[in-house]
Amino acid sequence: MRSPLLRLTMLALAAAVLSGCNMVVMKPSGYIAQQQANLIVQATVLMLIIIIPVILLTLFFAWRYRASNTEADYQPEWDHSTRLELLIWGAPLLIIIVLGAITWVSTHKLDPYRPLERIDAKREVPAEVKPLVVQVVALDWKWLFLYPEQGVASVNELALPVDRPVQFRITSSTVMNAFYIPEMAGMIYAMPAMETKLHGVLNRTGEFRGISANFSGDGFSGMNFAVKSLADEDFRRWIDTARKAEAGMLSRAGYLELEKPSHRVPVAHYASVDKGLYDAIVNRCVDTARMCAADMMAIDERGGGGKGAVAGLTNRPASTLYGLKDRMVVAALCTPENPSGTPVATLIR
Repeated sequence: MRSPLLRLTMLALAAAVLSGCNMVVMKPSGYIAQQQANLIVQATVLMLIIIIPVILLTLFFAWRYRASNTEADYQPEWDHSTRLELLIWGAPLLIIIVLGAITWVSTHKLDPYRPLERIDAKREVPAEVKPLVVQVVALDWKWLFLYPEQGVASVNELALPVDRPVQFRITSSTVMNAFYIPEMAGMIYAMPAMETKLHGVLNRTGEFRGISANFSGDGFSGMNFAVKSLADEDFRRWIDTARKAEAGMLSRAGYLELEKPSHRVPVAHYASVDKGLYDAIVNRCVDTARMCAADMMAIDERGGGGKGAVAGLTNRPASTLYGLKDRMVVAALCTPENPSGTPVATLIR
């Protein structure tokens, strides 16, 4: 490594390897992701205003006051300079103020829960355009996408119309995960028994890659999915193709089978989806023998096992009521339609 030629060769090889890197985070295809990339650049430039002078001055001082430089003005008793103190503390303080202001504005402007107001820098979202709703479920180790408006579902493939705002409603079946499409928007967590949201838009057609950005077990490395940004006509064609899928309907029983851990699952489509499946996934009661999390919370909110909740329970064997295993079940909950909590079978989730 002492040879200059060898060092130059190694540097050239390293540069050649790095030139093949995909800088998708800094050159995305979506308006939200582009604003996030701009925020990274702005923050980096502001910090370099301090970092670069510090590095240069460190090198200058090391050279200027080296042992062999006898002409340097060496003052071992010197300890204070008002001008230097103002510069050393004032410049970083101003940068922190500017950076804090930019971060404050961007944090609210790029809030993942905030509906989009613009398609891109030049176009606002038309008043008549509603966001496409996509329900996302992180499974072990694959992604399930439900299209409630279109009534179809897909595994490991996400199709979106170009230049149309998208609202993702995200949850997980087992452990915490992270949903991330670098081309489109920022990363947001997927958590069981909870729902998070993300708004984004893609501004050019093409095929991109979505990833899991939070380690979730053995199959994590293969937990990727295809993202297709399509023209409106191509998106409608994709929906029509999904409606003709051989897999047919994604029922609750089918979901429980799909939920089982599996690796590198191929793309699959479902022609229809069992009504209420996503809400059952969020409430962890796809298996109807389990009480929904929303019902548990409603019971707790009324006093747990006390006076406020006992009226909503029954000791009758569940099998005689709804064909479930013998256990105490929720017979009814107080709702606007049933304020007294009178047991009504239709209120069971």
